[in-house]
Amino acid sequence: MPLKTFRPITPSQRYKSVADFSEITTDKPVRALTEKKSEKGGRNNRGRVTMRYRGGGHKRKYRIVDFRRDKENIPARVATIEYDPNRSARIALLNYVDGERRYSIVPLGVKVGDKLVTSADADVRPGNCMPLKNVPLGTSVHSVELFPGRGSKVARAAGAMCQLLAREGEYAQLRLPSGEVRKFHVDCKCVIGQVGNLEHENIVIGKAGRNRWLGIRPHVRGVAKNPVDHPMGGGEGKSSGGRHPCSPWGQPAKGYKTRRNKASTKFIVRRRTK
Repeated sequence: MPLKTFRPITPSQRYKSVADFSEITTDKPVRALTEKKSEKGGRNNRGRVTMRYRGGGHKRKYRIVDFRRDKENIPARVATIEYDPNRSARIALLNYVDGERRYSIVPLGVKVGDKLVTSADADVRPGNCMPLKNVPLGTSVHSVELFPGRGSKVARAAGAMCQLLAREGEYAQLRLPSGEVRKFHVDCKCVIGQVGNLEHENIVIGKAGRNRWLGIRPHVRGVAKNPVDHPMGGGEGKSSGGRHPCSPWGQPAKGYKTRRNKASTKFIVRRRTK
């Protein structure tokens, strides 16, 4: 998927780039596989802002993507490849031979007309889904389940992939996109290949208004605020803060460990940080 650049008629177009959407085959999603998605503006169910600098943006409908891939041994044909405003990857409409239709994330190399299947003895080719115990060592996979049967949670963004390094007993070791090596149960399903739309990370937004279309509001630096609003605010002239970087509530922002999930520590073989 090449990127499209512009002849700079305006300053914002000088470095701006957009996807050319050449792989998209239709611009209308299947109505039965979409549902309403209401914007929260970064607020929780009590109306409190829990995520700052969110709000506005274009209306979106959520596409119901099949992350479980639980239709085993039933072949499906890729009918369309579509744009999904809720994720960086593209989605494919799969027409199963029993008449059901479902959306799935598009791996690199999968195109309209390809046949995909979920099966323990499926061919090792992009788009097919199988348990980790049946995947050859060294294979690149994506859309990996954390727990068997709960649906894929890992490596679903554009260009993401994991590499199967080893298998020992009930667990397999995968290198995640972050570089972390983690244990997964061998019954966890995964999809062969790498997620498509690789050029997504090279897109340059180009102007502030384009971020507003995505629902991202301006982010204000702490040192630009007043002391009443931020611990790093105030000072004569252009002050650099005078203390270690922190949040408005005083929590250190760089190098401070905030991980509290000790239950999954035993599954981490090598941390993503050295």
